[in-house]
Amino acid sequence: MSKTGTRPEAVRYVRAYRISTDDSAARPAEEEVGLALEAPVTIDVDGVGSYTNLCLPVERRAMTLGFLFSEGMIDGPEDVALLEPSEVYPGIVRVKLAAHVAQSRDQEAHRLILSSCGACGSEGLEEKLKALRKVGDTLRVESRVLPAVRGALRENQTLFDACGGTHAAAVFDARGKLLAFAEDTGRHNALDKAVGKCLLGGIQTSGLGVMLSGRVSVEMVGKCARAGFELITAISAPTSLAVDVAATCGITLCAFVRETRATVFTHPGRVTGQS
Repeated sequence: MSKTGTRPEAVRYVRAYRISTDDSAARPAEEEVGLALEAPVTIDVDGVGSYTNLCLPVERRAMTLGFLFSEGMIDGPEDVALLEPSEVYPGIVRVKLAAHVAQSRDQEAHRLILSSCGACGSEGLEEKLKALRKVGDTLRVESRVLPAVRGALRENQTLFDACGGTHAAAVFDARGKLLAFAEDTGRHNALDKAVGKCLLGGIQTSGLGVMLSGRVSVEMVGKCARAGFELITAISAPTSLAVDVAATCGITLCAFVRETRATVFTHPGRVTGQS
């Protein structure tokens, strides 16, 4: 159950039995447990291809825009001529790119990192990483903002409170104000949805920060680089390749953010007031 007492639409409640692992004589207790809905959502881009994500089947418009943007297929909502769920197959989102986009670029050649297809094993990974642009250097954040953003992210995790099976991503400014927030079963999907909400709201992502609830992998850094995020903060750990790519892209990467500490792996100059 959420903090407001209502049942989120992205959670399904089932009957289960809680057992004791230290008292074999204890009787199982029947209880109602919330489960995060997980379903395939296919983004069908006319003339380009279809991409299926296992995710929460909500906020599909935001996820679609965020996915197309972070994967390098579009530069903004104006590059999309049509975006609508299929009337026949609700798990499919139909996309048609604007004529100037479809005619001006080889979409697959401009792809960055396709997280849903395991690009880390592809032969072209090095080339894809080299294609990532270096972000700007305008953001400065006081160190005390980091735990405040972590707390704000946690406060907004209503689906996590209801079922415990979701990740979250929050976009924030230099003062720690949350500008967009999203939850999903997948780390990548949560980030795509948060970016998509920025696009829908006309929020320029370049020069902002993002807080992630889970592990920071190279795919996540690639998406953040595409969005122009200058600061990635995370509750969990980064991978070695994620740190390397963040350093190359000029992104400040902070992990293990807690109430009184955080670990800065790259470009520490953006985090101020550490004395």
